[in-house]
Amino acid sequence: MRIFSAPRHSSVITHTARQLASVTALAFGLCGAAHGLCPAQSDATPVAPIQLNQQDEFVPEWAKSAIWYQIFPERFRNGDPGNDPKVTDLAGSDPQEPVAHWSVHPWGSDWYELQEYEQKNGDKELWKHLLRRRYGGDLQGVIDKLDYLQELGINAIYLNPVFDSPSLHKYDGASYHHIDPNFGPDPEGDRRLMATEKPIDPSTWVWTKADELALELIQKAHSKGIRVIFDGVFNHMGINSFAFRDLKKNQQASPYKDWFTVTSWADDKAGTAFDYEGWFGVKSLPEFAEDVDGLADGPKNYVFAATERWMNPKGKGRENGIDGWRLDVAFCVGHRFWKQWRQHVKSINPDAYLTAEIVDTPDKVKPYLQGDEFDGEMNYNFAFSSAEFFFHPEASRISASEFDRELARMRTLYPKGVAYVTQNLFGSHDSNRIGSHIVNRGIGNFREWGKYFNASQAAGNPEYQVRKPNEYERQLQKLFAIFQLTYVGAPMIYYGDEVGMWGANDPDDRKPMVWADIDYADEVYNPDGSKRKPDSVAVNEDLLAHYQKLSKIRRQYDALRVGEYRTILADDDRDIFAFERRYQGQQLWVVLNNRDAAQQVELDFNASTGTVVDLLSGERFAPASGKLSLPVTGKWGRVLLVSTR
Repeated sequence: MRIFSAPRHSSVITHTARQLASVTALAFGLCGAAHGLCPAQSDATPVAPIQLNQQDEFVPEWAKSAIWYQIFPERFRNGDPGNDPKVTDLAGSDPQEPVAHWSVHPWGSDWYELQEYEQKNGDKELWKHLLRRRYGGDLQGVIDKLDYLQELGINAIYLNPVFDSPSLHKYDGASYHHIDPNFGPDPEGDRRLMATEKPIDPSTWVWTKADELALELIQKAHSKGIRVIFDGVFNHMGINSFAFRDLKKNQQASPYKDWFTVTSWADDKAGTAFDYEGWFGVKSLPEFAEDVDGLADGPKNYVFAATERWMNPKGKGRENGIDGWRLDVAFCVGHRFWKQWRQHVKSINPDAYLTAEIVDTPDKVKPYLQGDEFDGEMNYNFAFSSAEFFFHPEASRISASEFDRELARMRTLYPKGVAYVTQNLFGSHDSNRIGSHIVNRGIGNFREWGKYFNASQAAGNPEYQVRKPNEYERQLQKLFAIFQLTYVGAPMIYYGDEVGMWGANDPDDRKPMVWADIDYADEVYNPDGSKRKPDSVAVNEDLLAHYQKLSKIRRQYDALRVGEYRTILADDDRDIFAFERRYQGQQLWVVLNNRDAAQQVELDFNASTGTVVDLLSGERFAPASGKLSLPVTGKWGRVLLVSTR
């Protein structure tokens, strides 16, 4: 979800993580733990008939062909230094105590090195410095890099929150109907304009310059064939929100008195103070009130209005709006709300894509993916199984057949079409980057979310290696990418993974993007301030080319996007995994060698004659006597276009 912390339910919380949790308690749990801490309505029974298309599916067809790119806006690109935040813009974000010294952080600086202004403030806690940092990323920066994304092969963008908020992560929204002014060209003018509104009345809502820039981003992305979805945080708002500020000031007289879960009102006679529920106990994130239908009427109506604003801006048509939503901590909002909200969304744009953050076992995710709530999810279970097969040390690595069974379970558990639109990710803003995951393989199991979250936070684990991945470790990432870009489901790349960025869990997974036109200092500092062997920071051109090639192959062949799947080989003795993708005469075989050594792989070729071309290398192979025999380099794969006669 957002800022760094420790899972509240975890039995392993380091001293550092406890400090982080006390102000930002992030994390959501697996299995029943997180659900027990959220007031979600457990009844997932459909309230209306499931609407199916001609393919007997409920998912948007375009989402099957999506190659997603996740952008953390504040850290992607500073396209307009004139809108950089000031220290006053941080008011209301954690840590909340004011500082005497502050400036926009230099983009190319060493991540763990404290700058002069930070040293002057004198805080001993690293997390305070990291939370206060702003690098100046904005929407103009995303617009400026649309060509880069197009060259990478991206056709769908998921933006972490862009709405008005004082924090770097924007999960503590001040409003959901305005883009953060510091993401647009005129922050001061926008704030003056916003002050003229009556926020509870959508008819008074204005369009700021930041809002208009968001519409420009959507239009320019669409012109390049790129879809855009926003992050919806509909479980809570921030203490800077218009609703909470009015509630705190006016108490029971506030029009927002029923919006939040208030546990005590300020009453001098009774001797009581104002108090309320924060998400996971975090007071900077006041939680919306819920009833049997999910969100209470006040926040529900506001969310519905904000939803329509961004999907059909100014009433000019859905083609001018976003193409869907990613829903934050979806398990913390009642099922009935999501069912009603989906109907609202689909009434605006029947082709909209809805994806949820539900970090849980597949059987617990299943109720959300029955056709009346979400189309897909951020598929962390895909990441968990992939880590266990591709990255675990040999002693704990699952076999090819075990990997095959896990994949089959995820493909077949959900209704028809869902497996093709789930966002198959590895790294994200809530996990260590894939490069650092590989460097630190063996510290735990990604699937054990709470324990692994703590273990993969560098500041709380002195054993965590913060160094740059070496060539062998990059080879493991490349092998995974071959699988990710050819398997069933929509691959999602976390910004910068394609150019070799590395970093531990939150906050280190949120470093500024590495660009070729920016000079970066070597990373020499450790989290504790000590020094290590320097690591150079620059675009890994070889890795970038690998992702570009794989994206091009996926776009070129329908079979990789919408084709049927069949396992060809799951050889436990040799760690070989191979599968077929087939669609309307197209036939592709993907062969993965998970051993260090090169191996000769033999596959049945049930045709009298034919040709086989490796789309990665251009090599051609000739089947003989009903067999296809080909060498596969260690920790590598082949993507074979098969033609039979």
